[in-house]
Amino acid sequence: MTATAPSAARAPATAFLPRLALVLAALLATLFTAASPAAAHAALTASDPKDGAVVATAPAQVTLSFSEQVAMGDDSIRVLDPQGRRVDTGELRDMCSGNTVRYGTALHTGLPDGTYTVAWQAVSADSHPISGAFTFSIGAPSATDVTLPTAQAGGGPVGIAYGIARYAAYAGFTVLVGGAAFILLCWRRGAAERPLQKLVVRAWVTLTVATLVMLVLRTPYTGSGKFADAFDLDGLRAVLETKTGASLVSRLLLLGAAALFVAVLFGVYARRLQGAGPEEEANTEASEEAGDTSDLTFGLAIGGAVVAGGIAATWALSEHASTGIQPGIAMPADILHLLAVATWLGGLTALLVALHKVPGIERAAVRRFSTVAFVSVLVLAVTGAYQSWRQLGSWSALTGTDYGRLLLVKVGLVAVLLGAAYLSRKWTARLADTPEAALDAAAPATEAGKPGDVSRETSSETSDDLDGSDVSRETEPVTVPADPERAAQLARQRAARENAREKRVRDADPHRAGLRRSVLAEAGIAVILLAVTTVLTSTEPGRTVEQGAGRGGSSATAVPDRAVKITLPFDTGGQNGKGSVRLELDPGRVGANTLHLWADSGDGKPFDLPEIKVAFTLPAKDIGPLPLVPDQAAPGHWTASGVQLPLAGEWRIDVTVRTSDIDQTTVQKTVKIG
Repeated sequence: MTATAPSAARAPATAFLPRLALVLAALLATLFTAASPAAAHAALTASDPKDGAVVATAPAQVTLSFSEQVAMGDDSIRVLDPQGRRVDTGELRDMCSGNTVRYGTALHTGLPDGTYTVAWQAVSADSHPISGAFTFSIGAPSATDVTLPTAQAGGGPVGIAYGIARYAAYAGFTVLVGGAAFILLCWRRGAAERPLQKLVVRAWVTLTVATLVMLVLRTPYTGSGKFADAFDLDGLRAVLETKTGASLVSRLLLLGAAALFVAVLFGVYARRLQGAGPEEEANTEASEEAGDTSDLTFGLAIGGAVVAGGIAATWALSEHASTGIQPGIAMPADILHLLAVATWLGGLTALLVALHKVPGIERAAVRRFSTVAFVSVLVLAVTGAYQSWRQLGSWSALTGTDYGRLLLVKVGLVAVLLGAAYLSRKWTARLADTPEAALDAAAPATEAGKPGDVSRETSSETSDDLDGSDVSRETEPVTVPADPERAAQLARQRAARENAREKRVRDADPHRAGLRRSVLAEAGIAVILLAVTTVLTSTEPGRTVEQGAGRGGSSATAVPDRAVKITLPFDTGGQNGKGSVRLELDPGRVGANTLHLWADSGDGKPFDLPEIKVAFTLPAKDIGPLPLVPDQAAPGHWTASGVQLPLAGEWRIDVTVRTSDIDQTTVQKTVKIG
């Protein structure tokens, strides 16, 4: 059969698409790596005092509330006076209770009036560093020499290096697991092929080095942002005590087990398959003659699955799957999701390498990978749908948050990748329809030209033209020349002939060449998909964003630009116990307010109550009740000044009235404070 190469007119256009995809992937990776520190999963939902608040007297402490668990140290909250001096005690107060995540630090007494700066830094439960700063004033705002920091935690050169390591770790895991799965599930003879061995080993090295880099850079990444702190042994010891540090160390230990797995796969297992001959996968009798590999295959499959699942768990146990709602379901789902991604995309990479570097890959192996990829896509669909629901929380978050928009991009890329996979399946079908005899006729006797097989070469053969002609003929053994330069020249010529022979075999079947191009396009799209997925893991979920906004309360007042005015009817149950209370809170905003209360009896006359008390509660922030006893200004009229409401939100106002020594009641109303 005459070798048929792709036409010159079509080849450049076809090759352009995967190249463009790889360029876009590089650009996206660069952009996302630089931008990722700005988006983290924990968010500051409240502070006391609030950002920009003006308080009448110096607070005893500053507290911060977060949307999820965070890790903080004694130096995580710093309060600076207008001259930049620290006025906090440096002691962190853990005020968490139930679902409320709140930390604070005490302030020195006797602080003068002026504007104070609060700078804070923490690590969210899913391993991402977060930071921020705000100001509040005592008495009245003043000038301050403190500049609010604009850099985000986890940014700068250290953040970029750490982000690159994260991308490399995901890529290494994908190719390591997917390449090994491709060999064991689709093409066992590939264990003896040098290109696939290099692919898997390099993926293991990439994942190991990336994990070590992340462990070493963890201290500066979550702290100062200086590379010099990577050599801080105390910082490294502190990292090892965190959930993220323990996960990275566990990953390194599992990679040691993965190294043993790779050694057995490409050592003992590959030699047994070579002893069984090229038909081992289809001929069980030959397998038994060379040494049965079924038990070893089963052992490698089980051991590889356990190690791969363990490595995937190091991500699930330390990142967003371990926080939020339903972590007991989310973590196993995340592990399955990662394994399915690796099996599909890593196997796709292995198939691409096999199609380009190994001329003798069986068509049955391609068909088996098509089945494995289909199962992986099903697992991805189920686990991905659950993860999307868990992280989004609502349809509005799909378009209203960065996480939702990135998720839409990911879904679109998956759809494009499935389209490319469909084209690959069509090429696979055509490949299956190609008669075996035609392919066999196109492939020369490769056994005669294996690298290093000097016994089947001749001195006259080395002088042949390297145009692929007469490369398959066999002659008498050659005597290796004593001249080292001549021997090196012969070795180069043999390598060139071998490359020409492999290229001739690869290009002999146009369907196989078409399959290579479609798989290359899939790989390019997969690189972009992997980059977007990595960014998605460092972006604050839509559910957290919306919950944080909900906990922040509405910024609108009950009546815009006016005082809050409400009327509360009451009935204490005793004689002359009915009436109403008119309440006015001016200006009805965060900060200092003036309170007026008027009590009217049932006939509309001023009601001179023996006692009246007020309490303010913000249930969403677990603030209050804040009690207040107003002063009586006139019969039926009470007032209080400097009523401090520290945060915006839905405040409940409780008014307790007493009409006699034993008759009293409490009435309440919820109002919006901006």
